[in-house]
Amino acid sequence: MKKNVLFSCVFALWGATSMAQSAKITQYIDPANMDVSVKPGDDFYRYANGAWIKKNPVPSSKTRWSTFAVLAEEASTSLRMLLEDAAKNPNKSRLTQMVGEFYASAMDTVNINKKGFIPIKADLDRLAKLNSHADVLDAIANMRVQGIASPLFGFSVSQDSKKVTEYIPQIGQGGTTLPDRDYYLKNDARSTKIRAAYLEYVRDMFKLTGVDDATATQNAAAIMALETQLAGAQMSRVEMRDPQKLYNKFFVADLSKTTPSMNWTDLMAKMKVTTADSVIVSNPKFLRFVDSLLPATPVSTWKSYLQWYVIKNSATYLSDDFVKRNFQFNQVLSGQKEMSPRWERMSGLTDNTLGELLGQLYVEKYFKPEAKQRMLALVTNLQQAFEERIKQLDWMTPDTKTRALKKLGAFSKKIGYTDKWKTYDGIVIKRDDLVGNLRSASQWSYEDRVKRLGKPVDKSEWGMTPPTINASYSPVRNDITFPAGILQFPFFDFNADDAVNYGGIGAVIGHEMTHGFDDQGRQFDADGNLKDWWSEEDAKKFKERADKVVEQYNGFTVLDTLHLNGKLTLGENIADLGGLSMAYAAFKKTPQGKSNKKIDGFTPDQRFFLGWAQVWRGNSLPETSAQLVLVDPHSPGEYRTNGTVIHMKAFYDAFNVKEGDKMYVPVEKRIVIW
Repeated sequence: MKKNVLFSCVFALWGATSMAQSAKITQYIDPANMDVSVKPGDDFYRYANGAWIKKNPVPSSKTRWSTFAVLAEEASTSLRMLLEDAAKNPNKSRLTQMVGEFYASAMDTVNINKKGFIPIKADLDRLAKLNSHADVLDAIANMRVQGIASPLFGFSVSQDSKKVTEYIPQIGQGGTTLPDRDYYLKNDARSTKIRAAYLEYVRDMFKLTGVDDATATQNAAAIMALETQLAGAQMSRVEMRDPQKLYNKFFVADLSKTTPSMNWTDLMAKMKVTTADSVIVSNPKFLRFVDSLLPATPVSTWKSYLQWYVIKNSATYLSDDFVKRNFQFNQVLSGQKEMSPRWERMSGLTDNTLGELLGQLYVEKYFKPEAKQRMLALVTNLQQAFEERIKQLDWMTPDTKTRALKKLGAFSKKIGYTDKWKTYDGIVIKRDDLVGNLRSASQWSYEDRVKRLGKPVDKSEWGMTPPTINASYSPVRNDITFPAGILQFPFFDFNADDAVNYGGIGAVIGHEMTHGFDDQGRQFDADGNLKDWWSEEDAKKFKERADKVVEQYNGFTVLDTLHLNGKLTLGENIADLGGLSMAYAAFKKTPQGKSNKKIDGFTPDQRFFLGWAQVWRGNSLPETSAQLVLVDPHSPGEYRTNGTVIHMKAFYDAFNVKEGDKMYVPVEKRIVIW
C-alpha cells in the first residue's frame, strides 16, 4: 500500500476490485463473524472478528487473508473480465488495443516458454563484454534509460520538498535485493535461513541462463558479498522516516567532488538529465560508499551484479522454469504455499503498467458517480470535525493552531479517479513480446518523469490507479486520495447506516487527514514545503505524546519474540488514533450518532466501533508476519484495532469496559494527540 516520506497509505497491500456487489448486504455488522465468548474489554479485535478469523484461514495461494485481500480477489476477477474482452476485441479503440494486447502477451505462456531466456540474452551478452569501471557506470545509466532495471542507487525526478513548485532530480540508496537491510546484517535464525536460500536462488537463476554450476555459484557469492556491503551503508527504515535527514541538496558539480569515481554531470546526461544544476541526495554517506566501492570491486563482480539485475527484474515474465524458481525463493520469505493463478498475477501487472488505460474501462463499468458526491460530503464532515478538535486542543498554542488550521483548510481532495488520464503515447505494445512491452512501458515511465524538469508541477497527478484498494496522503502536495476501489463495503456502502460508514471509510478519511499532522507530515506546511511551522514548545509537547505511542506499540508481540517497531509504525499509528477519533466526532453530528436506536441488537456507538474493527480482520502466514515487522510501517490489524480504541472514552462507554478488563487503560494514561 512502497512507502516513503512523500506518500503515506492506509494499508500495505495494493490491489483492485469491482464496485459491483453480487447481492445486497442485509447485515452490515454480522454476529456470525463475531466471537461473543470474548469480552470486548479483553480483546475487542477477536470479539468483533473471532468467528471470521477461524472460518477464513490463509488460502494456499496467498500470504494473507483479510478484508483487503478479499476485495483484491474480487478485483482480479473484475479486471480479468475487462482484459479478456479487450484481448478478444482489440480493434474497438486504441485503449482496448493497448491493454488487450498487453494482457494477451502476458497470458501467452506457449510463446513465453518457447522463448526461454532469449528476451534477456542480448542484455546479458552485452554486460558480459564490460571491460572497465567506466563501462560499468555507462551500463548502469543505459539500463535505466532503456527500462531494463535500476541498479546500485535510486534515481527519480520529483518535487523539491523545500520548493514544491519545482521538480528536481533525486538520488537515493539502493542496490540490494532482499526486502530489508537487516536480512543481510542480522544473524538470527530467520535471516540466516533466508540468506542461504538467497544464495541458492541466485545460483540457480544464473544456471537457467546457461551458466555452469561453478560459475553460477561464484556469481552468487560475489553478489551476496557486494549487496551485504551496500546494505551496511544504507540507512534503516526508521532513519528514512526523518524528512529533514533525507534532504541534502547539492549542486551537481559539488556532488561530483564528493564522489571522485562518479562524475554526476556526465552520468546524469547519460540518464537524459541535462538541464538540472542541483540534485537532492537522501543518503550522501551511502553515495560516498558506493563511490569507494566502484573501483575497489573487480569489473567481473560488477558484470555479474548487473546481469543479476537483468535476470531478477525479468524472472516472473520469462519461461516457467524462471517463474517457478522465483516463486520457490519467495516461499522462503513469505511462506506462501501455492502460486496464485497466472490470470490474477497478469491482471495486476496490467493495472501496474497501463493503469490509467485499464482504469478508464474500470470506471466506465463499475464506478457509481454518486459515490464521489457522497465521499466529498464525508470528507467535508471529517474536515470540520478535525477543525473543531484542533481548536479545542489543550496542548497547542494559538499561533500554531492557526497554522494547523490553515494547512487543514488547504487540503485538496482526489476521489474516485483522475480528471486527466495519461495516454502513454510512445509505448509500443506487441501481442507476442511481454518483456519488450514491459521494457517499453518502463522506458516511457522513466522519460515521462525526466521530461518534467523545468515544467510546472502537475498537482492533479495521481499516485494510484482507480481500482486500487487503498487511500493516501502526500505531504508535498498536501492532498488526500481515495481511489474508486476502496469505496465499497466494509469501508463504504450506500445502503449502510452512518455508524458503519463512519467507522469504515470515515476513519480512513480521518487517517489520511491525520497523516498531514503525524510525526512526518507535521513537518510540511500548508503549501507542502518541508518547513518548520511549529513553536518550540508545541513541538516538544507533540513529541512527548508521540513517544508514548512508540512505547505502546513497542510492547506488542507479533510472533515468537518479534515485537512491533513503534518508531517504524509511528506515523500510521498516529494516523489511526487521530482518524478514528475524528470519524467518531463527525459521526456524532449525524442523526444516528445523536440517537440510541439499536440495529441488529447493537447501539449506534457499538456499530461504529465494530465497523472499525471489521475493516482490519485478517490472518497472515508466520513468515509473512515476520517480514512485515521489518518492512511495513503499518501495524497488524489486531493492533490497529485494539491499540486505537483503548484511548477513546466512547469505546469504554459503548461496551461497558471497566478496570480489570485486559484492555482497560487508566484515564491518565490514555493518549490524545489530535
